[in-house]
Order: sequence, then structure tokens, then C-alpha cells
Amino acid sequence: MKVIGAGFGRTGTASLKGALEELGFGPCYHMTEVFANPEHADFWRAAWRGEPVDWDGVLGSYEATVDWPACTFYAELMERHPDAKVLLSVRDPEK
Repeated sequence: MKVIGAGFGRTGTASLKGALEELGFGPCYHMTEVFANPEHADFWRAAWRGEPVDWDGVLGSYEATVDWPACTFYAELMERHPDAKVLLSVRDPEK
């Protein structure tokens, strides 16, 4: 893992995913991966419950993460990948 996205969905994560992949940091895990791989949903539910999970089993082939559900686990991912860069995407809550 080279890039960890800490920003929530609706903060430009789809564009960020495309940019990261264009810059060579792909594949990039995004919520669209959960839709494409429904079996990943069980992994994320277990992680949310605080159960032990095999991070590499789902994210091992990815160079980056952005968007839900991985953004909620940015701290865990930072611990596992201390050399990764962390990107925080935000948006104006008034818009």
C-alpha cells in the first residue's frame, strides 16, 4: 500500500481514484470494488465489528485506497503501512 485515502465519500474520491491510477498508484480500492466483489462486504462487516480480519486478503493487491469503506480504517492501514502517504480529501459542508 502506497497511498491511504482518509477522506469520506463525496469528497472527490472517484476523481482521486482515477488520478492515482493514472499516476501509477493503482489499482486503487474504492467503494465500487465492494459492488464488483460482493464477498468483500463480509470482510468489512467483520472489521466494523472489531473482529480480526485478513487485511491482505482483500487489500493485498491494491496500491491505494480511497472512499468508503477503507477510509474509516485509515488508522489501522497507517499502522500496517507506515511508509504509505495519507491523503485527506474534504469538501465544503455548505455546498
